[in-house]
Amino acid sequence: MMEVNTECTKEQLPFILRRFHISEDYGFLLPNPLKDLPPFYSPWMEIAHSLPHLIENHQLRSQVNKVLPQNLAIPFVEISRVLGLPPILVHADFVLVNWKKRNPCGPLEIENLEPIICLPGGASLRGFILVTFLVEKAAAPGIKAVPQVVNGMLQPDNRILEEALQDVASSLRDMARVLKKMHDYVDPAIFYGVIRIFFSGWKDNPALPEGLIYEGISDKPLVYSGASAAQSTTLHTFDELLGIQHCRESTTFLHRMREYMPPHHQAFIEEIQSLPPLRSHVLSSGKEKLCSAYNVCVEALSDLRTYHIAMVTKYIISAARNAKAKPSESTSPNPPSFLEEKGTGGSGVLSFLKSVRNTTKEAIITF
Repeated sequence: MMEVNTECTKEQLPFILRRFHISEDYGFLLPNPLKDLPPFYSPWMEIAHSLPHLIENHQLRSQVNKVLPQNLAIPFVEISRVLGLPPILVHADFVLVNWKKRNPCGPLEIENLEPIICLPGGASLRGFILVTFLVEKAAAPGIKAVPQVVNGMLQPDNRILEEALQDVASSLRDMARVLKKMHDYVDPAIFYGVIRIFFSGWKDNPALPEGLIYEGISDKPLVYSGASAAQSTTLHTFDELLGIQHCRESTTFLHRMREYMPPHHQAFIEEIQSLPPLRSHVLSSGKEKLCSAYNVCVEALSDLRTYHIAMVTKYIISAARNAKAKPSESTSPNPPSFLEEKGTGGSGVLSFLKSVRNTTKEAIITF
């Protein structure tokens, strides 16, 4: 039996992040995003850099009408196919690759960061993108620790495993700490009344009940969900690593959101799924210290989700209530009513978040 385990360990130990195009320092973020495209694409880039102005002044349609819709739809779909992503704005587009430093030699802090491409929303839009970026950056040490968790199981070496789980828990706590910066940089009224509209997508959108026609691609409308935090590979990774079992409805939604992730990130999640279950390994070890290290991770993930619920309550539920109560005082347009309780990915936002938080808590090991 020892010889079989050794061979299995040797085969599975090369669980390294670079195989999945994941950075040890940046996690799922792209370390050096392109800030511009070749001259051939300059008309697109000119429109992209002017989006807030064009949208706010109702000039975007006149700009786009200079090109036939299929001249946008066909290359958009073709590029999306090459990238392995749906042809719609996704989390990877707007966060993972949409950042640059003001001073290339300066620190990776919000005062020294800028989005490459913006939409209407001014300082709040900038704050929303960059705080989300920094939450992803805070996850990087936890992502870096995943191979060590795996290797600690396969060797097996409880010391390596405990230390790696401590790194995961620390990273999850840092993510929650950084998420709190949203209060400092994002106005709830602007987020609800302006920013979310651009993330709403075509699925579950009464304005486009049958979807959107991509001329030259399909004669029938195509339906895609909007950009959503559920498309971030980070929490999917920690869920799979810790063996969190969500209810069927939540699992179905989360698995659908994986279709909006870069293929290498999807493959990373699938690789974790194929490994021996961490929770079972911890339970069978009978080691109280190892169980405690695992539980600290689960508790940190649960706390992060609890805080996310508080954020959604402030920025969506309460913001919707305020917009209804004082429409004349609002400085932003009234958003569609279907956005009041729906996440941009199409989920019932509060019920979904409470469900995944509760099932996360249920993973805690009692001993």
